[in-house]
This record gives sequence, C-alpha cells and structure tokens, in this order.
Amino acid sequence: MPRTAQFDRQALAALAAKQHGVVARAQALHSGMTERVLDYRIRGAGPWQVLLPGVYLTHTGRPDDEARELAALLYAGPQSVLTGAAALRRHELAQQRDSVPTGDRIDAVDVLVPLATQRSDAGYVRLHRTARLPEGFCVAGEVRFALPPRAVADAVRPMTNLSDVRAVVAEAVQRRRCSISHLAGELAAGPAWGSSLFRRALTEVAEGIRSAAEGDLRDLIVRARLPMPLFNPRLLVGQDFLAMPDCWWPESGVAAEADSRAWHFSPDDWEQTMARHARMSAHGIVVLHFPPRQIRYQRQQVASIIRQALAAGRQLPQIRTIPADQSEALALSRSG
Repeated sequence: MPRTAQFDRQALAALAAKQHGVVARAQALHSGMTERVLDYRIRGAGPWQVLLPGVYLTHTGRPDDEARELAALLYAGPQSVLTGAAALRRHELAQQRDSVPTGDRIDAVDVLVPLATQRSDAGYVRLHRTARLPEGFCVAGEVRFALPPRAVADAVRPMTNLSDVRAVVAEAVQRRRCSISHLAGELAAGPAWGSSLFRRALTEVAEGIRSAAEGDLRDLIVRARLPMPLFNPRLLVGQDFLAMPDCWWPESGVAAEADSRAWHFSPDDWEQTMARHARMSAHGIVVLHFPPRQIRYQRQQVASIIRQALAAGRQLPQIRTIPADQSEALALSRSG
C-alpha cells in the first residue's frame, strides 16, 4: 500500500457526503489526493468503486438512485441536466416499470448536454446532445433535473408502444405536474422523431383521457364502433357538482368508469368511489364499472355491456354537462 498522502480528508469526506458518496477524479485530486493513492483506492478489491469513467463511489455496496444520477451528472459535465425517466422519478411520476419502453435499459439515466460535448455514452448513462438545453430546471441538492414538460417529452419519444406513452402523458396531467399546453409546447419545439405517438397521446388527453386505462377504454369504444362518449366531463345538477365520470354518454344517461386503483384511488378511497356511484345512480344515471384487465382482455364483453346500456338508457335533462377543458385542446391543435 502506498504511504499515506497528505490531503484534506475532512473536505473530501464532506464532499462525498453531500454527493451521496460519489466523487469525481478531479475533485479527489483537488483535495490533495495523489494519483497513486486514488488508483489504489479504486483497485479491484479497493474500498472505492468505479461507477463511470472518472467517477467513483466511496463505499462498497450497490449505489442507490441518488448516487447513480449524481454520478451521471459529474460524468456529463457542469451544464448537464437529468431528463426522461430519471427526472420523472424526481417529480414522483412514472414509477411503474411498465412505463419503460419494452426492451430498453430500465436502469438507464438520460442526461441533456450541450451540442459541443465530446463525451460519449458510458455504462448506464445516455447523453443527449441538444441545442435546447433547458433555460430553467429544478435543483435538489447537487442534482439538476428538467421540469416536468421536458422530462415527459424526452421520456416518451423513444417509446414504441402507445399505451406506454399514454401512461406517462396522462399521469403527468392527471397529477397536475404540467398542463396540456406546456406539453404541446414541448411537442412543437422538439424534434420530429418520436413525435407521432406523443402527439396522439396528447390529443387523447386533450379530449379528456386521464389515465392509461381510460385510453384503453377509448380504443375499445372506437374498435367496437360505439358512440364516442365525453371523457372526464363535469356533471352538474343545477349549480351543484355531481360527479366527473371517466366516460359519459349524455344522450343515454350512461357513465362508465375504468376502475384502476393505480390511477384513480388508493384502497382507502373506495368508499368515496362508491359514494360517487350512489350520487349518480340517485339521479338516474346508469353507472358501469370496468377494471383495466377486463377492458384489455374481455373487449367483446365490455363492448356488449356498453351497447346494451346505451340502448336501454335515456337522456336526463336535469344533468348539465361541462366537457373537459377545450382551451387546452385548442392549444394542442395550434402546436402542430
């Protein structure tokens, strides 16, 4: 082992603690550590691990998400910004693994860097050279990450499955992390590649779709050639709010709910869901409930139930309908 070198151990320890156990080679050398001592620490059986070229974890064990993402930024450079799934995680979005593109690297970290950046992808880090580095971004400790509209746009462009794209876009709007108009702005300002499914999902959300399950129900309705309902309208009796069903056929007084707990409610909210059902039923509305699995795998049965309900239903003049926000749909149409 090399003789102990004189370096600022306290400063380096404080830096590592602030950076979730991660330090860059230049930072270690700046503290006074010699090349020899540093190389000894990152040897095969040493106390430090090499996460990325020139970036190290100062303890053994598996790095957590915080460490991996900070290491990605240290590798990418001082102007880099997390985007895509890593940024969505920090906004508490797209936590479900089925939102990740099929066949993609689930653990990949996407980072925006200036066009002039010379470095290439390394390990789990994917660098995206761009002339549109975010002027504004979020900061949490030492980590920089894109605002929700940019993070959503960058996350969905590589996706090849509409359901995956719909899930990310709908969740961001449903949980009010960003508006449809902000997403439309990213769609218009970004590259043409990967925009088709993004545009389609955004159009659905502008129509009122607020979850992947609702999107699947919309697909079923289209394929079964059923009348197109209003999605997530506000129903009122006089001036009093009644409910906001997932689907609403005002001509027949029929409402349908895609009962996905992942999107609409926690188990503790079940009583509220039943109370909403009771309120609608009390005013003569026929309320249909379909779990996501039934919508996806029992399409003919679901379509038949809806068709029968529409045939037996009737218009309810006491129910006033306010469709989903039309101003955001207009913003979307202007973007493309």
